[in-house]
Amino acid sequence: MSSENNTPQKNNNGNNGSPQRFQPKVLLIYLVIVAAILTIWFANPGAGSNVKELSISELVDAVKREKIAEGDGIMTYDPSYGRDGYVIKGEMVNDAFLQAREDGLSTNEISEKVPYVARGRVTEEDLLLLREVLTEKPTSTALQDVLISLLPFVLIIGLLYFLFVRQLKNAGRGAMSFGKSKAKMLTREKDSVTFKGVAGCDEAKEEVAEVVDFLKDPKKFQRIGGRIPKGVLMVGPPGTGKTLLAKAVAGEADVPFFSISGSDFVEMFVGVGAARVRDMFEQGRKNAPCIVFIDEIDAVGRQRGAGLGGGNDEREQTLNSLLVEMDGFDGHEGVIIIAATNRPDVLDNALLRPGRFDRQVTIDLPDLNGRHEILKVHAKKIALAEEVNLEHVARNTPGFSGADLANLLNEGALIAARFNKKVVEMQDIDEARDKISFGRERRKLMDDEDRKITAYHEAGHAIVQAVVDDGHLPVHKVTIIPRGQSLGSTMFMPKKDVLNHSKRRLLNQICCGMGGRAAEEIVMGDITSGASGDIRMVTKTARHMVCDWGMTELGPVAYGENKDHVFLGQEIQRSQNYSEQTAQKIDFEIHRIVDEQYHRCLDILKEHRKALDVCAEALLEHETIEGRHVHEIIDHGEIRSPIIKREIPEPEPEESSEDGDKKKTAKEDEDKGGLSGEEAPAGAPA
Repeated sequence: MSSENNTPQKNNNGNNGSPQRFQPKVLLIYLVIVAAILTIWFANPGAGSNVKELSISELVDAVKREKIAEGDGIMTYDPSYGRDGYVIKGEMVNDAFLQAREDGLSTNEISEKVPYVARGRVTEEDLLLLREVLTEKPTSTALQDVLISLLPFVLIIGLLYFLFVRQLKNAGRGAMSFGKSKAKMLTREKDSVTFKGVAGCDEAKEEVAEVVDFLKDPKKFQRIGGRIPKGVLMVGPPGTGKTLLAKAVAGEADVPFFSISGSDFVEMFVGVGAARVRDMFEQGRKNAPCIVFIDEIDAVGRQRGAGLGGGNDEREQTLNSLLVEMDGFDGHEGVIIIAATNRPDVLDNALLRPGRFDRQVTIDLPDLNGRHEILKVHAKKIALAEEVNLEHVARNTPGFSGADLANLLNEGALIAARFNKKVVEMQDIDEARDKISFGRERRKLMDDEDRKITAYHEAGHAIVQAVVDDGHLPVHKVTIIPRGQSLGSTMFMPKKDVLNHSKRRLLNQICCGMGGRAAEEIVMGDITSGASGDIRMVTKTARHMVCDWGMTELGPVAYGENKDHVFLGQEIQRSQNYSEQTAQKIDFEIHRIVDEQYHRCLDILKEHRKALDVCAEALLEHETIEGRHVHEIIDHGEIRSPIIKREIPEPEPEESSEDGDKKKTAKEDEDKGGLSGEEAPAGAPA
C-alpha cells in the first residue's frame, strides 16, 4: 500500500478529515473590529449626526443672545487645543424652529433644540461668561480617559460573549454529549440499601455477594487461579427484587457503581446507541475496578436478524457494540457488568455465552419462608398490631412477589388510616390482600334475582371444593360482594406452595371450576354468562393436561404449538408439529375431561343440595362467610361459628368553633381534677 493511502487526507482547514471546529481567533478579530468602530463612534459623536459645529466665538455670541440656557452645556478641558483649550457640548435653541413659529408654520417635525459642539481656545473674558451659563466638567486623568475609551470595547465583548460564545459552547456541549453515556454513578451515601435489606432470595444474594467479595479482596480468588465473572445476568419475574439486589450490591461494594437502563441506549439516530455503549465502558475503565448495572437489558439485547426489520438497524448496531466491549479484542478488565431482565428467552445467544455473561442468577418468586422474611423487612416501617401474624400472612399470599408483599403492607396501612386506626390490624391486611388479588369492593346495586344467582354460583364453587379437596387447597372465604370484574369470589388458601400439579388435583380443580355453572343449572334450571371466566380457566387447564403434561391416553407427547410472536425477537416461521387427525384427538380429550368433571360436579351438588341452599342463604344474608362456615354447613347442616362482620367506622366530623370551645372547657375541667368526656365512665354524660 502506498504512503498516500496511509496518510489521512486533510481538508481546507488543515484538519485530518474531522469536521471544521470553532475558531476563537476569528471571533476575536471580529470583536476588535466592532469595538474599534464603536470606540470611534463614541469618541466622535458628531460624525454622521445632526450636531451643529460652532466656533468659540459663535458659542459666546449664542450665549449672549440667550440661545443657550443655563445648564445646557458641559465644558471639558482639552489640552490638544493648547493651555486654554476646551471642548463644549450641549443643546441650543434651533433657529429653524423659531423661524417656523414666527411664520405660523407647523413645528411638529422640527425639534425645538439642536445639539452643538464647540472646540478651541477660550479667552479669560469668554471663559468667565461661559462659566456663568455652562457646567465645567473636572479634568480627567489619563487613566480615566483610557478607561472611558475602553468601556465600549469591554461592553461589546461582554455582550457578544453572553449572546454568542456561551450559546456556541452550550450547543457544542449538547452536540458532543449526544453520544455520551447516560449512566449515573451511585455512591454508598446516596444508596443505603444493603444485603440485610434484601430477603427471600438467599441463593441469589450469595451469587452476587461473590462479586462484592472479589472487589474487596481479589487476591483471595486470584491466589488459586480463580477469575471473577465478567458479567452477571439476573433473571426473574417482575417484582422479585432484581433491581433491589443491584442496589444492595451498590451499597455493599466499595467501588464506583454505574446504573443505566437498556432503553437509554436506544435512539432514532443510527450510531448513537453504539457511541453511548463505548462511552459507558470508557468511563468504566477510567474508574476501574467498578460495577455497571444495566436494567431491562432486553431493550437492547434482543436476538439479531429476527423479525422483519433486517439486520442493520440501530438496535443491532448497539448490541454489536455491547458484545465487542464486553468481550472483544481489547476486553474490559476491571469492569463488571450486572444486568437484569424478565425476558431471557429473547436475548441474543452471543450475549449469554461465557466470557460475557458468565453467570445467570435466577430470582424466582419467593417461597413461604422467603415471603415471611420479606414481610418482616417491610413491616419495620409499618405500625402493626400485636395480633398480626406475618407467618399467616405469608401462607395466605402464594405467588406474591417481593413488590406485591411491600404493596400489601402499604395497602393495609392505607386502609387502617382510612378507618382512623392507630395501628394496622389483621383484618386490614386481609382486606388489602383481597383488594390486590381480586380488586376493590364494588357495592353496586343488584336486584334480588342477580344476588340469588351470584349466591348460588359461589356456593356451588365452595361446596364442590370443600367436598373434593384433600386438605391441599381449603376454602378460605366466599363472598358475593363484587370485586374487580367479578360479581362474587370464592377464595382458597393453599397449605403450601404449589410446585407440582398432580392429575388428581387438576381434575379436582376443573370440577370446582364448573361448580358455579352446575349450581345455576340445578337451582335455576337455566345457565348464565357468569361462568365465562370459569370456562376459560378449566379449558386452559385441560389443554395443558393433554398437550403439555401427557396426562391422557394420547401419552407423554408434547403437542404444544410454537406461539412465539414474530415481533418478540423470535423466528418468522410458525409451525404446528402435529397432524389434523391428532388435533381432533386433542379436542376430543379436552372436551372429555371437562365434560366428565362437569357431570361429577352435578352429582356432588345434587347429593349436597341442602348444603347448597343453606350456603346460598347465608351469603344472601351476610354477603361473606368463612371457609370454616362452609364445612360446618356440610357436616352439620348449619353455621355454628359466629360470623364476624367488618364494621366500617364513620369518619370523624370536622371540628366547628362550638366543638372546639366544648373541648377547651373539658380540658380545663380535667386540669382542675374533673373528668373529660373520654374518661367519663360508661353511661355518664360527656
